[in-house]
Amino acid sequence: MAKVAFLGLGVMGGPMAGHLAKKGHSVTVYNRTTVKAEAWVTANGGTFAATPREAAAGQEIVFACVGNDDDLRGVTLGEDGAFAGMEKGAIFVDHTTASAEVARELAQAASELGLGFIDAPVSGGQAGAENAALTVMCGGDEATYATVEPAILSFAKASRLMGPAGSGQLTKMVNQICIAGIVQGLSEAIHFAKRAELDVDAVLDVISKGAAGSWQMENRGRTMNAEKFDFGFAVDWMRKDLGILLLEARRNGAKLPVTALVDQFYADVQAMGGNRWDTSSLIARLEK
Repeated sequence: MAKVAFLGLGVMGGPMAGHLAKKGHSVTVYNRTTVKAEAWVTANGGTFAATPREAAAGQEIVFACVGNDDDLRGVTLGEDGAFAGMEKGAIFVDHTTASAEVARELAQAASELGLGFIDAPVSGGQAGAENAALTVMCGGDEATYATVEPAILSFAKASRLMGPAGSGQLTKMVNQICIAGIVQGLSEAIHFAKRAELDVDAVLDVISKGAAGSWQMENRGRTMNAEKFDFGFAVDWMRKDLGILLLEARRNGAKLPVTALVDQFYADVQAMGGNRWDTSSLIARLEK
């Protein structure tokens, strides 16, 4: 078992850190709101620290799951950042969904300090974090990844090295492109079925057995029909992710007309007050 730190105890990071503790790892946590770190220690054991640097001191692996590029720089760089507290040979694993650019930037900064760095965004949402069923997409070198993979599998059902630094983030962008298109298509399908006065649940049951079937249909189709949108991954977070990948597409020349359109549809959902609704709420703008 390893000595680890976990920075960021939100709806994803809190359960992920908890699974590390359950697997027997020695866990020190940091959260910007100290009361949340104290509550985590009460529930899971371990210790909490006042700064990322203090949390990272003496640890073999430092995990993070924060909000965006700037949050990530905030917990890694500077006098109180994790990099300042880590010893040579220690590895930083970033589970934030961020840009490939910041992953490469931090991988270079870590290398100059004799540290390892893996960008490792996750898919599976809050339920995946709580049930240790996340999928993790990683970027970095093979030896560094091999060292941290057993710890990652404490909270993941699958983890894979996709290439050099930044590759994990780029793979997560592909994941979000797929989700955006699938959820919009499912929203339109359910909306059409309602207007056609079909039994929507029966329709979903039969078509899910064929080529139209998907994880989104199986897990969100009926709740979309019931207008229930409280399943964790918020529209605000999706728009953050889509903004990152659309910027990357402008850099690499990829043409993403459907994704760009769905991003604007999510903006409509935000304008309806659905900032904290989950991503399946795209149907709400069709049904209003």
